[in-house]
Amino acid sequence: MFDHGSWVPTFPSARYLMGRVEFDHWTNRNEREDMTAVLADSIAPVWEAGLVDLVETDHRICDEVGLVPTLGQTPGHVSVRIVSRGEEALITGDFMHHPCQIARPDWSSTADSDPSEAHRTRERMLTRLSDTPILVIGTHFAGRTAGHVVRDDNAFRLAA
Repeated sequence: MFDHGSWVPTFPSARYLMGRVEFDHWTNRNEREDMTAVLADSIAPVWEAGLVDLVETDHRICDEVGLVPTLGQTPGHVSVRIVSRGEEALITGDFMHHPCQIARPDWSSTADSDPSEAHRTRERMLTRLSDTPILVIGTHFAGRTAGHVVRDDNAFRLAA
């Protein structure tokens, strides 16, 4: 948060988990101009305060919560898997930006650093998720943001 003229951690007693590969990708490359501001206001304050734990793409936070590699949007992109009381959910993060990518996993967003890898990830994840009771929570979806992936002929769709 911006406090007295500088960016400081919003939660100074928290630990901030960041993917090691993702962190390296953004801090050692300046491919996108917009990331300079994001790094300055969102990453640098917690890094400089020593609050960051760099983790791997398959890190388990606890028995119920873990990371799942969903590469393509960036080299170290992850989604979050939650399992509790016999139920499961997956928070997509950026491997899908819009529900249309469920029906058309070959459609990439301009943010995908590796569109081919992103397409393979969407195909793999949609196949794994389809026709299961796993709740899919789309991070960037407008309107209905959660549902279940189902097969619809030769494609997939998000159902309630």
